[in-house]
Amino acid sequence: MLDTYDWPVYHYTQSDEQKSGVASRHAVIVVGAGPIGLTAALDLASRGIAVVVMDDNNTVSVGSRAVCYAKRPLEIWNRLGVADRMIDKGVLWQRGRVFFRDFEVYNFDLLPEEGHKIPAFINLQQYYLEEYLVTACLANPLIELRWKHKLVGLEQYCDHADVTVETPDGVLHTKADWVIACDGANSRIRDMVGAEFTGQFFQDRFLIADIVMKAEFPTERWFWFDPDFHRGQSALLHKQPNDVWRLDFQLGWDADPEEEKKPENIIPRVKAMLGDDVDFELEWGSVYQFACRRVDEFRKGRVIFAGDSAHQVSPFGARGANTGVQDIDNLAWKLAAVIRKEAPEALVDSYHAERAFAADDNLLNSTRSTDFITPKNKASKRYRNAVLDLSRLYEFARPLVNSGRLSQPTPYSDSPLNTPDQDEWSGKMMPGTCISDAPVQRDGKDGWLIESLGDGFTLLVFDLEASDVDAGAFSPRIVIEGRDFSDVQNLARARFDAAQGAVYLIRPDHHIAARWRSFDPDAICAAITRATAGDAQ
Repeated sequence: MLDTYDWPVYHYTQSDEQKSGVASRHAVIVVGAGPIGLTAALDLASRGIAVVVMDDNNTVSVGSRAVCYAKRPLEIWNRLGVADRMIDKGVLWQRGRVFFRDFEVYNFDLLPEEGHKIPAFINLQQYYLEEYLVTACLANPLIELRWKHKLVGLEQYCDHADVTVETPDGVLHTKADWVIACDGANSRIRDMVGAEFTGQFFQDRFLIADIVMKAEFPTERWFWFDPDFHRGQSALLHKQPNDVWRLDFQLGWDADPEEEKKPENIIPRVKAMLGDDVDFELEWGSVYQFACRRVDEFRKGRVIFAGDSAHQVSPFGARGANTGVQDIDNLAWKLAAVIRKEAPEALVDSYHAERAFAADDNLLNSTRSTDFITPKNKASKRYRNAVLDLSRLYEFARPLVNSGRLSQPTPYSDSPLNTPDQDEWSGKMMPGTCISDAPVQRDGKDGWLIESLGDGFTLLVFDLEASDVDAGAFSPRIVIEGRDFSDVQNLARARFDAAQGAVYLIRPDHHIAARWRSFDPDAICAAITRATAGDAQ
């Protein structure tokens, strides 16, 4: 592996409870210090909840692994104060091109409209992402990172879980009111609590190759169906920081993973794609298969699943880590409210209702992408090739081209937390949807709408008189256009259909809970009650 990154080593140390031999009881233990577990710790700590994170390793991921991060997760990390570093280091992109053999058949722009702080996508090696998240966790006094702690046992009771952990100094017994399982696709915790993990496993194998090269290719996602350099299969190319490029080659069912990931077999494939005269060095290679499946219940007693431990999708569309971060965005504010005894435990159950719905949406899109990229029979392949041929000439066929529908947030359109509309509205900002950003001015300085909202319940008000609303622990912050910010380009007004006045109740995760054309404190209180009662309504 080339010397393009220095892997940090995080040292194992004994905790106070390990030294004393007396088990502590923690509010939350997060198992797994990958992107999802570290995000969980940061989000809960931002809400005043102390968190212990345990991981059986003591460094960041080896190999670039996940590399594509979408606008919505970046907005979440921006709320947690860690996105700027990611964006500064990452390769920003929003355009993609799709080729059939050597002809471009389709291109797309993932963020064609102006007026957003966060880019459509960045490419960033997972080891950088994890390093930045670890640094933020280490700086937070509410987060304790415990390296070389392997969870080997878990017993559940009505109000807590007993956790058994292997450490370099022996076995540790500890307790947690809640355990968040972020221990990945091969989660041991699923087996410990009897969680079913069902779905479809795909036989196709794919080769990832990360290479270092100087190249003038644009920072776009390029995808090929049946190219001359890799006939009968698909291939992918896009750029990461430090002149690292991600290549992805479909191999088929019968490929030998151990043989295919040997450098002497990877390098000829790369040369076939790029040409013999291109100078490159191989940084990392791996062969993978994938599945589209999810756990039956996102909560099992005191254990809550998030990220790959809860669901797996194909890598086409960059839905894995992006979806997991949105799991945490949904969970953290609910769990914090329950821990503070501000809401019933049923609010945590609504995590399953909303994120299982999102997982099913992602699984559907992921499976459709996989079926298009890797047709399973002659009829499917004939259909796929006909779509690709037609898309070169006819616009109607281009939306049918599916090289991996890229990650988009799933609206919680049927969530039990939503209050249905009573008025007529247009546009996309409906209950269950995460809000759209817009440029604004605050105190005479340029800013952004999302950053004006805070991390509790917020009332966003346009062109109406507004007064404080007493909803106890969930009393909303009131943000009024014209008083607290100026919609200098009228983009917020347009995106929120505010020409006739508007009041939006926005949840702590920046999803819309309700909206009205008039300011009604009783209706607002009722909507807040609904949005915090979970399944106990």
